[in-house]
Amino acid sequence: MNLQMDRRKAENYSSNAQKIRVMTENWVDKNMFCPYCGNPYVSHFENNRPVADFFCPSCMEEYELKSKGTSISNKVNDGAYNTMIERITSVNNPNFFFMHYNKTNLQIENFVMVPKYFFSPDIIEKRKPLSDTARRAGWTGCNILLGRIPEEGRIYIVQNEKEVSIEKIIEKVHKTEFLRGSKLDARGWTLDVLNCVNMIENKNFTLEQKYRFEEFLAGKHPDNHHIKEKIRQQLQMLRDNGIIEFIGRGRYKKIGWLLGLMLA
Repeated sequence: MNLQMDRRKAENYSSNAQKIRVMTENWVDKNMFCPYCGNPYVSHFENNRPVADFFCPSCMEEYELKSKGTSISNKVNDGAYNTMIERITSVNNPNFFFMHYNKTNLQIENFVMVPKYFFSPDIIEKRKPLSDTARRAGWTGCNILLGRIPEEGRIYIVQNEKEVSIEKIIEKVHKTEFLRGSKLDARGWTLDVLNCVNMIENKNFTLEQKYRFEEFLAGKHPDNHHIKEKIRQQLQMLRDNGIIEFIGRGRYKKIGWLLGLMLA
């Protein structure tokens, strides 16, 4: 993997936005593999698709690229709000690539993939419509709230200018694929409980510690009046899928690979 973007690809473009788009998409074309199946390359869709930019010709997973010359923050600007909501709630919503490049030397510093099943309407923030005097008056954009995505859903491909091995990336993707088959509402519960697990600093934790999040979870799921039962159900799901380990008498332990992600 060559972490250097090619300036020559943008020589025929005038605006900085066009130059960056061409260089970042070219980098993905030349360097990215499919994090799901390991196919050595992903292909570019035709321009101006509403959401997706790339797809894997082997497993047909789709990817949307977001790039910026500053660190990947907890909030990333995106396109039209309604288009985004429609796509992430559809059966073929895309995975996302988030790229952080150095503005000076055009080196890739961080490159993160977020699997599509970590997306829900809860992490899409609606922006204010453009004013009546704007060229696209009334148009409403959105932000992706990356801070609401559990650490397990932010999978580094490049971290601090260092590549992560393909084997580790695919392993991390497959570790969370149990979420793929869940309906949107059920998946939202699992992700919320997983976020709460990650908020507990210690490696080991108790059921009573999880119950302290009851009010927080009730606020996110006001129609559910059995929060403690739901917490226990979701902990069992996380246990059955190797995210946490039950060690007896209401005590749990975070699995080692999870800790590695949290400390990365």
